[in-house]
Amino acid sequence: MSKSNALLTQHSALRTTVVGSLPKPPWLATPEQIRPTWLLEGPLLREGQDDAVLLVLQLQEELDLDVVTDGEQRRDHYIEGFCRQLSAFDYARRVDKRTRGDRYSAPVPTVAAPVERTRPILLDGLRFLKAHTARPVKVTIPGPMTIADTAHDAYYGDERAFATALAAAINAEARELAAAGAEVVQIDEPCFNIYLDKVEAWGVEVLDRCLEGVAARTAVHVCYGYGTPAVLQWKQQNTDWDQYRRLLPLLRDSRVQQVSLEFAASGVDPAVLAEVGDKDVLYGAVDVSPAPADPPTVIADRLRAALRHVPPERLYATTDCGMAPLPRALARAKLEALTAAAQQVRAELGTR
Repeated sequence: MSKSNALLTQHSALRTTVVGSLPKPPWLATPEQIRPTWLLEGPLLREGQDDAVLLVLQLQEELDLDVVTDGEQRRDHYIEGFCRQLSAFDYARRVDKRTRGDRYSAPVPTVAAPVERTRPILLDGLRFLKAHTARPVKVTIPGPMTIADTAHDAYYGDERAFATALAAAINAEARELAAAGAEVVQIDEPCFNIYLDKVEAWGVEVLDRCLEGVAARTAVHVCYGYGTPAVLQWKQQNTDWDQYRRLLPLLRDSRVQQVSLEFAASGVDPAVLAEVGDKDVLYGAVDVSPAPADPPTVIADRLRAALRHVPPERLYATTDCGMAPLPRALARAKLEALTAAAQQVRAELGTR
């Protein structure tokens, strides 16, 4: 059985993983920031990033996670860390832009030329990770709709055309990562929960373009955001959590094989998972806010609720979103609670 159809892990049911990012050590970058500053330069930065990857890998293996990542230790930001390596993104020409459905304002780069991927971006990092673990590994890439929302297009003049060009670059990267041994390639598209009309009109089509010919298990991550103050303030005011009811039927017919979703902080009813068809579900059962970790019993209850709608061999226990902005000790505590809860529920199921 090819890795595009199955992941051979130590657990046969209710596998565990992280969404992607984990906190960076304070000697590598300014801590607990969404866009930290590197504290090392040149060869020392590359060496420090290698060491940080080894630390987050050790953490994931100690906690017995089934599918591991490099914690995005080589990226200062999940979007910028990728897009800076593409042609046309001019970070010296930033423009203030309202983003994420007018929720936030950010200085974004200008794109005034065709977008091209001229060289591999994440390949060396994948090779390093593969050399230091025998576990299945996942690599995350920001998605075209989310990138387009986080840039000022001064070239294409049409968001769909811009996103399609981004998808071609992402696809080239994803194909090469899969060929080099990535078991999972995940596209991060938080904007899929915001621009649902665009998702229906062209977003799924462009997502499928990202994944065309990718010989790995493919995933899309769609959440409600990090546990940062601005996002938490929006979540406290939000009254509509029904986006998945419209989104999941669209993803059900897409090329993607796994959907990574937020349920802990949002409180979305897991009954919506009936809409995912035969996709794997990476179930966000741990909130990524700065609040203390929930007890494993609480997380176990969330997993049991999800199991009413998704069979255990297709359900993965994970976090709502990336954990990059959290204190390292808190991120560890939340992952410890997650794995303890998964172990408890596996025992109840009589599976390993």
